[in-house]
Amino acid sequence: MIRSPLLLSVLATGVLTLVGPTCLQAAGSGFFGVTKAEDGRWWLIAPDGERFISKGVCNANYHPDIIRNTNRSPYAEACARKYGTPEAWRSAVARRLLDWDFNSVGAWSDLRLSEPEIDGRHLARTPILNLGSIFVKERSRQNSGQSHAWLHGVFPDVFDPEFETTARRLAREACAPHANAPWVLGWFTDNELRWGPDWRNLDELLVSFLNSPLSSDGRQAALAVLQKRYPDIATLNRVWKTGYESWATLAAAAPGDIKSPFPRKALSQQNEEVERQLNDADPDRARFLADCDEFLGQVAERYFRITVEAVRAAAPRHMVFGSRFAYVPGQPVVDAAARWLDVISFNRYHDDPASAIARYAVFGRPLIIGEFGFRAADSGLPNTKGVGPIKKNQRERAEAFSNYVRKAMASPLVVGYHWFEHADQPSEGRFDGENSNYGLVTIQDEPYEDFVTMAREANVSAERWHQPSPTSPHSPTIP
Repeated sequence: MIRSPLLLSVLATGVLTLVGPTCLQAAGSGFFGVTKAEDGRWWLIAPDGERFISKGVCNANYHPDIIRNTNRSPYAEACARKYGTPEAWRSAVARRLLDWDFNSVGAWSDLRLSEPEIDGRHLARTPILNLGSIFVKERSRQNSGQSHAWLHGVFPDVFDPEFETTARRLAREACAPHANAPWVLGWFTDNELRWGPDWRNLDELLVSFLNSPLSSDGRQAALAVLQKRYPDIATLNRVWKTGYESWATLAAAAPGDIKSPFPRKALSQQNEEVERQLNDADPDRARFLADCDEFLGQVAERYFRITVEAVRAAAPRHMVFGSRFAYVPGQPVVDAAARWLDVISFNRYHDDPASAIARYAVFGRPLIIGEFGFRAADSGLPNTKGVGPIKKNQRERAEAFSNYVRKAMASPLVVGYHWFEHADQPSEGRFDGENSNYGLVTIQDEPYEDFVTMAREANVSAERWHQPSPTSPHSPTIP
């Protein structure tokens, strides 16, 4: 049995010291926690006090992807023929995942997959709450706006008092019934929010909020930032390349009229050195981006404070993993995330996660990879819509999985990785058209044997790769 120095101290003294937001549970407390060992490596702590690396699978569901513009789920149809009932499917899939040395189910998975006890073990789970995206959806019904926050990159108005009310209501409904469940590893608050220019919208968040409806709280907060930072409207006009006669005319500008004076590439495509050189060459550009960063910091602080407090009020003994960054956002965002989250979550579809990990590492917080994936050309699926590298065949896909896990586990900060996803997508395309070979299993629920065999070998090695000295892989006992 492996115990961190912190946990040994807890056992000896009975005293548990909390540092920052980190959820440190006493050994054998019955809940998951996270701790930093003397050698500087972070580890999750299982309910029985053992060190734990979360090896998860996203979207493990009896009824996952539906063919676009239909109600058909080919995977569900196959499972109905194969298993007969969702209960039988859960037992079979839980055993299969544990046999492959996965120990967690990730976002969008069937919460009841934790229920089957397999040889004294249960799968841990990491539910996703969608606090921001549900707020956007509910508000859009009132305002006839875009309702799909993820698809369209609509950021929730965190300055609206109703955002906090909604977050607390949703957390109470989703988290409170499971507050005493030992197999809840942690809660994701949202998925891939748009923290700046990205594939959905190239506007900075400050510009987006300035183009919100005239009476919106977010627009008023954005205007307040500009009035605080500029002594007069003339100076703002020079930097922003606008021609407003007064602050009042700016405040009355129609939504959509305010443009970015310095458009930028998507955050995932930006080069830090190029950005620095451009700012050095143009002080107005640097000042504009400083405006954006100040506002971004306010948005991030409110988002993480409100969502984390909502979850902790409903389930105080569970960890909070945040909003699964799609790319490394601006520093003010990660600063706020590091202040509030137990573990920072991010998604990374790439052969090597090391460069992203290095950028998060400066914040010194534990990390969990919420999604990664590879596709194979020999699967028979189109693979024309989706992200991540396409490999020649299943063996190369498996090798990519193993290499990715090894590189992730080499970081002292990474405490888990979740594969996207359990089953292949429909060849006809899911809701957004994705039609790719992400599955551990086919749409007929048949395992890709070459892939899962090598994936199991990598999973078994994960703890050893994370720890310089040999340790024994462990699957926790979760009552």
